[in-house]
Amino acid sequence: MQRITIDLVSDVVCPWCYLGKARLDLAIAEVQDAVSIDINWRPYRLNPDYPPEGVDQQVELAKKLGGKENMDRGHQQLTDLGREVGIAFDFDAIKIGPNTLDAHRLIHWAGTESREIQEAVVSALFKANFEEGRNVGDHAVLLEIAEAAGLESKVIKTLLAGDADKDLILDEIDAAQKMGVNGVPFFIIDQKYAVSGAQPSDVLANAFREIAAEKASEQSKLN
Repeated sequence: MQRITIDLVSDVVCPWCYLGKARLDLAIAEVQDAVSIDINWRPYRLNPDYPPEGVDQQVELAKKLGGKENMDRGHQQLTDLGREVGIAFDFDAIKIGPNTLDAHRLIHWAGTESREIQEAVVSALFKANFEEGRNVGDHAVLLEIAEAAGLESKVIKTLLAGDADKDLILDEIDAAQKMGVNGVPFFIIDQKYAVSGAQPSDVLANAFREIAAEKASEQSKLN
């Protein structure tokens, strides 16, 4: 079985990233008998200028999207697409637009434990923000998610209270932007192929099969 590694650049307040994750999960399930896929979650911030306490989400997003009508239209489209893959988007419930730096620190710390714990944290952050309207910039929310995923809450509380790994996260985002990542989700497959946007699951599954076949062909030439 061929193994593929995906570095997935995303932000937990990006609805297309949540949609992209759900579609990715379906694609992975589709090819699981032929291809093994490891995911490394990489940081990106859609709103780096938001203060630590966050902003009024409804007001700021309407400004960003050119008015409430445009925002509502976009939300309806995403709600319909989300329903197809089991996401119950509740955009009206999102009151605070958070600064996601601390959420990305938590994802990083989860990744130092295992990919499984990192996956659990990422899933919980997306769900908390988009389905439950919880503030994922709030340390209490982050601690609850960390503990539920199996992380040591006392350790995470201490880390969140300080500046641990802030520079590392910001440097990763800077490196991604210098590589040309200016929108998310962005998939970097085996450090060799790039796929941008929330692609349909069948498109991703076909890409994984083709990449796995190419790897198998390259390996057979070496033997």
